[in-house]
Amino acid sequence: MTMTDVADKSELIPDTDKFRFLHTMIRVRDLDASLRFYTNLLGMKLLRKRDYPSGQFTLAFVGYGDETSNTVIELTHNWSQAEPYNLGSAFGHLALGVPDVYETCERLAAAGVKIPRPAGPMAIGSSWSRALSFWRPAFPASCRREGGQMSGPPLNR
Repeated sequence: MTMTDVADKSELIPDTDKFRFLHTMIRVRDLDASLRFYTNLLGMKLLRKRDYPSGQFTLAFVGYGDETSNTVIELTHNWSQAEPYNLGSAFGHLALGVPDVYETCERLAAAGVKIPRPAGPMAIGSSWSRALSFWRPAFPASCRREGGQMSGPPLNR
């Protein structure tokens, strides 16, 4: 049985049209570097930031608009995290829409972001391409030509 089989036979939960995707949480080892990346290089705003001394962590929320009507990214900094985070294999990417993916890649590269493959169509012929890896310690990222989609959060390893 596949997940699709289960979904096809399940009933819709009432009132899901009132649900909203709030945020994605990413653990970062260097909060200051991550904040500079998301705010200075990607133009997001720091929406809120709070230290939790008893839990030894800081939460910072960044995004392109107010949390009441926009999905944002929660950056979680665990103060005692000395080792790099394991990237794992289940997480794919975060997609960001940009007006010009080529210009964005050039600007990020000029700022020191590693671009392992230029933006462009994938070899398998879809409109997606892999272009960005936000500096060395990052998830793989992809850029989409149509509509200028770009994705990939930095992790501070």
